[in-house]
Amino acid sequence: MATKITEECIACGACEDECPNTAISYAEAADLFVIDPARCTECVGHDNEQRCAAACPPDVCVPDPAHVETEAELFDKVKTLWSERADEFILDDSTSHFRLNQAG
Repeated sequence: MATKITEECIACGACEDECPNTAISYAEAADLFVIDPARCTECVGHDNEQRCAAACPPDVCVPDPAHVETEAELFDKVKTLWSERADEFILDDSTSHFRLNQAG
């Protein structure tokens, strides 16, 4: 599932630069950062952890139950988002937290 940022966001911006899909932006009206679920791949294809969650000091980057997606769907999304580089992406233990969770 995509990741979301809760209202407890302190608007520090630590997450924004970590997102490899440019899915995070500042919502001025709400004074917090938000994640575009259409661009969020939970870092599948890039890393074996969700970079925004790892960088977030108050730990407010959490799973979004409104946007549940499988590893395959997220991997397809990253290849679509970065279609000019689609052949560069691989799916293994180093690029998917799903694989690490299965390994135990």
